Amino acid sequence: MTEDMSPAERYAAAKIRAAEQATALAPFRELYDFDLDPYQVEACQALEAGKGVLVAAPTGSGKTIVGEFAVHLALTQGRKCFYTTPIKALSNQKFQDLVKRYGPEKVGLLTGDNSVNGDAPVVVMTTEVLRNMLYAGSQSLTGLGHVVMDEVHYLSDRFRGAVWEEVIIHLPESVTLVSLSATVSNAEEFGDWLDTVRGDTSVIVSEHRPVPLWQHVLAGRRVYDLFEERNGAAGSRREVNPDLERLARMEGSRPTFGRDKRRGRTMREADRERERRQRARIWTPSRPEVIDRLDNEGLLPAITFIFSRAGCEAAVQQCLHSGLRLNDTEAREKVRRIVEARTAGIPDDDLHVLGYFEWLEGLERGIAAHHAGMLPTFKEVVEELFVKGLVKAVFATETLALGINMPARSVVLEKLVKWNGEQHADITPGEYTQLTGRAGRRGIDVEGHAVVLWQRGMNPAALAGLAGTRTYPLRSSFKPSYNMAVNLVSQFGRHRSRELLEMSFAQFQADRSVVGITRQVQRNEEGLGGYREAMICHLGDFEEYSRLRRELKDRETELAKQGAVQRRAAAAAALEKLRPGDVIHVPTGKYAGLALVLDPGMPSGRTNGHRGLDAHDGPRPLVLTAERQVKRLASIDFPVPVTALDRMRIPRTFNARSPQSRRDLASALRTKAGHLVPSRHRKPRAEAADDREVARLRKEIRAHPCHGCDEREDHARWAERYHRLLRDTRQLERRIEGRTNTIARTFDRICALLTELDYLEGDTVTDEGRRLGRLYGELDLLASECLREGVWEDLGPAELAACASALVYEARQADDAVAPKLPAGKARDALAEMVHIWGRLDALEEDHKISQAEGVGQREPDLGFAWAAYRWASGFGLDEVLSEADMPAGDFVRWCKQLVDVLGQIAAAAPTEGTVARSARKAMDGVLRGVVAYSSVG
Repeated sequence: MTEDMSPAERYAAAKIRAAEQATALAPFRELYDFDLDPYQVEACQALEAGKGVLVAAPTGSGKTIVGEFAVHLALTQGRKCFYTTPIKALSNQKFQDLVKRYGPEKVGLLTGDNSVNGDAPVVVMTTEVLRNMLYAGSQSLTGLGHVVMDEVHYLSDRFRGAVWEEVIIHLPESVTLVSLSATVSNAEEFGDWLDTVRGDTSVIVSEHRPVPLWQHVLAGRRVYDLFEERNGAAGSRREVNPDLERLARMEGSRPTFGRDKRRGRTMREADRERERRQRARIWTPSRPEVIDRLDNEGLLPAITFIFSRAGCEAAVQQCLHSGLRLNDTEAREKVRRIVEARTAGIPDDDLHVLGYFEWLEGLERGIAAHHAGMLPTFKEVVEELFVKGLVKAVFATETLALGINMPARSVVLEKLVKWNGEQHADITPGEYTQLTGRAGRRGIDVEGHAVVLWQRGMNPAALAGLAGTRTYPLRSSFKPSYNMAVNLVSQFGRHRSRELLEMSFAQFQADRSVVGITRQVQRNEEGLGGYREAMICHLGDFEEYSRLRRELKDRETELAKQGAVQRRAAAAAALEKLRPGDVIHVPTGKYAGLALVLDPGMPSGRTNGHRGLDAHDGPRPLVLTAERQVKRLASIDFPVPVTALDRMRIPRTFNARSPQSRRDLASALRTKAGHLVPSRHRKPRAEAADDREVARLRKEIRAHPCHGCDEREDHARWAERYHRLLRDTRQLERRIEGRTNTIARTFDRICALLTELDYLEGDTVTDEGRRLGRLYGELDLLASECLREGVWEDLGPAELAACASALVYEARQADDAVAPKLPAGKARDALAEMVHIWGRLDALEEDHKISQAEGVGQREPDLGFAWAAYRWASGFGLDEVLSEADMPAGDFVRWCKQLVDVLGQIAAAAPTEGTVARSARKAMDGVLRGVVAYSSVG
C-alpha cells in the first residue's frame, strides 16, 4: 500500500508511526494478538493525554481494555491504579487476569471479606471498599494516579448506586477517572456531569459489536430469523420476517361457524382440525428440545435466561430426565477432575446437603444452573467449565448478564416478561440488550445468536421493536445517608458538604429537568388566560358559581370517604370479636370464600420482619382457607363487618407448616361448608342525603344568577378545564420547587435529626457521631443506637450473631403467615429491644420528614435469619441449619458473609471497655467456617 503513496504521504505516515512508538500505548498494543478497535484507541489516547474518559459500549465489545490501559499507564508512570468492580465475582476475575499479566507482587485484591497484597501498586476492589477508604482518609490513597470504575452504570442501582457517586465526587482532583459503562442512551449527559465534577472528560460511545448479533425465534422445530435482512448483514436495514407474521396470524385465527356441505361435517370441525395441524407447527418446545435443537444447529454453548431460580434448577432436572448428553467420555473425565479439585476443601457431609452429586451429574453431561441461590464455589466452577467449553448449556437468572465475563455463542430467552418485585412486567429494551449482549465470543465466534422462544400471543413486530431499540437511560439513585452525613461533616463541615451533595448526578439531572418544566408552566399560563375568557357569563360571576359547584362536589366526596372510614372501623371492631375455631366468610380478595380462624391476630405486635414484637394497626386474623392456604388477613379484606357462621374444633396437633395438617383441616372445613350461607348486608344510605353543608351549597347554587344561563354547561366545561389546568400548573410549580436543591434539603433534615440525637453539634461530629461514621449499611443509625444503649452487652457470640443478622437480612418475599423462630433468653430480649429502638427512630424520621419511600431512612429490621445465624454461630452442622432455614445454600452463604462484614464493623465501633467487641470477633470466627469460609479467592 505504501507504494501508492507519494513521498510526502510516506514521510507523514512515518512521522505518525514514530510518534506512536514514543507513547505508552504502543507497547500496550503489543500485549494483544488482535488490533484494538478505533474507539479503544481513541479512549487510550485521551487517557494518555491526561483526560478522564467515559466509555459506553455494548457488552462483550472489549471496553475493559481501556481499563487495562489505565493500569499499564499507572505502572509506567510509577503511580497506583485502583480497579473497582460492583461485585466480588468480577473483582476475583479481574484480579486473576491482572496477576497473570503483571505478577502477584504488583497486584492486590480488597473485597469485603478478603485482603490480598492491599499495598500493591495495582489493587482490584469492590466500589464500597474505595468509598470507605476515601472517608477514612486511608494512606493507601497516596500516589494514586488512576481509578477504573467498571460497570459504572450500576450507579442506577437503587440500593447501592449512591456509592458510585460518592467515589466520583470525593476522589482527589489529581486522580484520573476511567468510567466503563454498558451502552446507555444518555451517555453525553453523564459525560457532561463528569466534566463538571472531575474536569476534562472525553466521552467515547461505540454501538459497534465486534461479533455481529443475529436475532431468531424458535417455534416448534424451526429456528426463524426475526428480521428479513435486506443486505445480508446483521446491521443492515431490517424488516420483520414475513414468515413470523404469518405464524402470528395463524395462531390468532379462530374457526368460523357454518356447515361444509361438500364434506358433510360442520365448518367448526374442519377448522378445528386445520387449526390443530397449524398449532402443531408452532408449539413452544420443551427445554431439552430447545438445547437439542440448538446443538443440531451448531448454536451451543448457550445461556438460557429464566427469570426464577426454581426455573433454572427445574430446567437442569428436565434435561437430565430426558437423557440429554452434551459431553463425550473425555470431556466428562475432565469435568470430574476439575470439580473434585475445586471442591476438595468442602466436607463430605456438607457436599451431600448441597446436592453435590446431582449437580456433578449435570456438569458431566455439560448442563448447569447459575443463580444467586447457589453456593459461590459451585457458581465459580460452572463459570470455569463454561469458559473452557466443558459446560455447553447454562440456565441462568438475569444476574449473570450483569456480572462476570461468561460469553456464549447463543443466548436464549424463554419469556419476555419477568417479576419486577411488584408485578409481572415486560422486559425493557435495555434489559433485552443487556441479556442478549452475552451472545458472541470475540475471537471464537463469527457471529452471535439471540433466540427467543415462541409464546402464545407473541407479536413479532413488538419483539423487533424490543430488539432494535437502544433506550437504556442512566438514572441517578443517589440519596444521602446518616453515615454519609457524619463522614462528610467530619471532613468538610456542613456548608461545604452541602455544596458537594449539590454536585451529585441526581441533582444535575433534577436541575436539567426543571428547565423543561418551567417552559411548560409558561405555556400553561397562556392557556389559563384563554380559558378564563371563554367562561365569562353575561349574567354574573361564573368563577364564583364554579367555585360553589366544586365545593359541593368536594363535600360529597369527603362524606363518602368518611362513610368508608366508618365502615372499615366497624369491620375492624367485628374482627376483634373473632376467636380460634370461628368459621367465617371472606367476601372479597384473593382468599374470598370460607375460612377457619386459627389465631385472632390481635394487635400485640407488628409483623413485618419481626412479627409479634411491635405495635400493629388492627386485628390480623390468621386463617386456613378451604383451599388449604394459611394466610393473615386484614380489615381491608372485609368491606363489611364479619360474623362467625359456625364453629369448628382445631386439633391440638394441628401444625400450620404441615401440608398434611392443612389438607385434613381444610377438608373438614369444606364438609362443614355445605350447610352454611354467608349473611347479606344492605347497601348503606348515601352519606350526603342528610348533610346540612350539602343542603346549603345546593341552595346557593340554585339561587346564583349564572344557574339560569342557557349556556351554563358550556361555561362550566371551560371552567372545569381552567381549574384542571390551574391545578396542573400549581403541581408543576411545586415540582420545580421540590427539585431545586432536593439533595441538600434532605441532607439538612438528616443533620437536624443527627443533631437531636447528639451525633452532631453544628460543624462538629461528636464521639457518637464518629462511631456512626464507622458503621455502613441500611441500618447504620439503628446499629449505632444499639451500641450507645448497650443493647448487645453481655450477649454471647452466637446471640450477637443473631441480633446482627437483623441489620443485614431482608427476606426476598414478605410472609406474614408464620412468625420466624427466634433464640430464647437474652438474644430474644435484645432483638425485641432493637425493634423498639427502630420504632422510636421511625417516629423521629417522620417528625423530620425523612421518608423511607424516597430511599432515605431506616427500614424495619428483619428477624427472619436470626435463628439460622444463631445455630450456625453455635456450631451446628450445615444440614441441621438449612433444614430449618428454608433458603438455598447460596443465599445462606451470602447472608453469612454480609453478617461477618457487619460483625467486623461492630467490633471496630464498639467501646473497648465492654464485651461487645470481643463477642463480635468471636462471632465472626463462629460464622466464617465451613462452606461460608470456603472460596477460591472472595
